[in-house]
Amino acid sequence: MNPTIIAIAVAVLFGVYIIAIYNGFVVLKARIQEALSGIDVQLKRRTDLIPNLLESVKGYAKHEKEVFQNVTKARSSLMKADSLSEKAEANNMVSSALKSLFAVAEAYPQLQASTNFQELQRQLEDTEDKIAYSRQFYNSNVLDYNTRVKTFPSNVIAGVFGYKEVEFFQTPAEERKNVKVKFD
Repeated sequence: MNPTIIAIAVAVLFGVYIIAIYNGFVVLKARIQEALSGIDVQLKRRTDLIPNLLESVKGYAKHEKEVFQNVTKARSSLMKADSLSEKAEANNMVSSALKSLFAVAEAYPQLQASTNFQELQRQLEDTEDKIAYSRQFYNSNVLDYNTRVKTFPSNVIAGVFGYKEVEFFQTPAEERKNVKVKFD
C-alpha cells in the first residue's frame, strides 16, 4: 500500500471523527434549547393560571392582601426573567407564594368546596408536574452535554469550537429537604 493513500485515509477518518463529535455537540445543544423551551411553556402556563386562581381566592379572603401581593410580585418576576438563573429564582418565588396562597385557602371551607377553585388547583398541580418533568428533561440533556464537554477527546473539540458547560436548572436547598410528617 502506498503511504500517501494511508495518510490521506487516516486524515479523512480523523476529519470524519471531528465532524461527528462537532455534530454531536450541535444536537445536544439543540436538545437543551428544546428542553428549556419546554420549561418556558410550562412556566408561562402557570403564570396564566395565577390571575384566575387569585380572583377565586380574593372572593373569599379579601383581607389577605399581603399574600395576593406576594403572588403577584412573584408572577411578575417570573414573567420578566430572562436568564436561566433568573427563571429558576423566580420559579422558586412563585412556588413559595403559591404555597402561602393555598395555606390561606385552607382556612376557607367554602373556597375549598368551590368547583372553580378545585379545577384551577388541579390545573396548577398538573402544570407543576409538567414543570418538574421539563426540568428533569432539561437537566438530563445538560448532563449529557456537560459530560461531553469535559471528557476526552470531545473536550478538545469543545474547546476549539467554544462549547462550554451549561448550568443545570437548580432546585433550591429548602425544596430538597425531607418533608417531616408529624402526627399528634
